[in-house]
Amino acid sequence: MMANELEDRQVLEKLVIDFTEAFNREDIDEVMSYFSEDAIYDEFNGVRNKGLTTIRKAFEPQFSGDFGKMRFHTEDMFLDVDAGKAMIRWVLTLEEEDRAGAYRGLDLLRFSNGKLVEKHTYCEAKMPLIRKKAEMVEEGAWPV
Repeated sequence: MMANELEDRQVLEKLVIDFTEAFNREDIDEVMSYFSEDAIYDEFNGVRNKGLTTIRKAFEPQFSGDFGKMRFHTEDMFLDVDAGKAMIRWVLTLEEEDRAGAYRGLDLLRFSNGKLVEKHTYCEAKMPLIRKKAEMVEEGAWPV
């Protein structure tokens, strides 16, 4: 791999990781700073959101705590540097005081000029499996 290719790869990988970590910090303003003005966000339920205002509104329940504390745990990532595309596979945990849930999914992301122009989310479940947190920890089903 040539030096420029390696740098481009590192830049794209950093964008993906930093974007994901902004979700984990629950910083909606930082998350939104990654999107281009005319970005598209396809939710896992088939709803398509276009533009910053609509995308922000789609994320508000997540950032207001409607689902408890949400954390994305990266499992794998694939990058197509030339196309500005990334696929990140994750486990999403949802945690309340006495209950917890988790499900796997992935995001297909496309960046252009350092901005996110498309985010397509897919997951394995229509609803996360919510159980008593202590049971999930005991079974090893809760990421550490």
